[in-house]
Amino acid sequence: MHFAALSQVGEAMSEPGRYWANNTGGSLNLIEAAVAANCLDFVFSSTCATYGEHDNVVLDETTPQLPLNAYGASKRAVEDILKDFGAAYGLRSVIFRYFNVAGADPDAEVGEFHRPETHLVPLVLDAIDGKRDALTIFGTDYDTPDGTCIRDYVHVCDLVDAHVLGLKWLEADKGSQVFNLGTGSGFSVREVMDRGAAVTGRPVPCNTGPRGAGDCTKLVSGSTRAITDLGWEPRPSSLDMMIADAWKWHQTGHYEA
Repeated sequence: MHFAALSQVGEAMSEPGRYWANNTGGSLNLIEAAVAANCLDFVFSSTCATYGEHDNVVLDETTPQLPLNAYGASKRAVEDILKDFGAAYGLRSVIFRYFNVAGADPDAEVGEFHRPETHLVPLVLDAIDGKRDALTIFGTDYDTPDGTCIRDYVHVCDLVDAHVLGLKWLEADKGSQVFNLGTGSGFSVREVMDRGAAVTGRPVPCNTGPRGAGDCTKLVSGSTRAITDLGWEPRPSSLDMMIADAWKWHQTGHYEA
């Protein structure tokens, strides 16, 4: 299972070479090593960022891939490498195109932790908890009902379940396949803020800033293939549950480590 990558959209716009070298070059090295070791079942973490901007479209696996930045483009390139190595060496791959992963282990033992933090749910919780002065909303003039970006959020525990099913898919020799992992429900930045305030019972201090470079207006998944073919059931993926689990972990000492 290959999860590792650089993943900050703004950085991908300003330093594209790092993303091509790390995400694509590093992945090529790993894929070649897997083939050399006769490890021919490969699960790859790709991203919805490979799709780019498609207005008012629920994205499925057949949607054209038109990435807007080096992050999405470098991930799409790895997908192409996996296809080529499948044809040449019999490498079998399951490619998961993640939408926005959120939440934490419900027992609060494992959670989301980045430095610097760039993901919306932990940023909201940081602002609520006083770990930052305020949340900055980057862009309030998008073509959405409240002017802020819309994203599809999926609980990390659902993501784990999908990866176990992906391995079973490969073990059953069902061939290489691509699956979107999302819920089909989009939430705007302001909606996530509002739910964060409701779940925690605390206000979210915020200010506004310009749009982030390379950000899409709306990314919402069509995950029918994962549900029908893979047997995936994204049960914990309600926004309130994701925020509640993240908040529980956020309040432990683990978060300060």
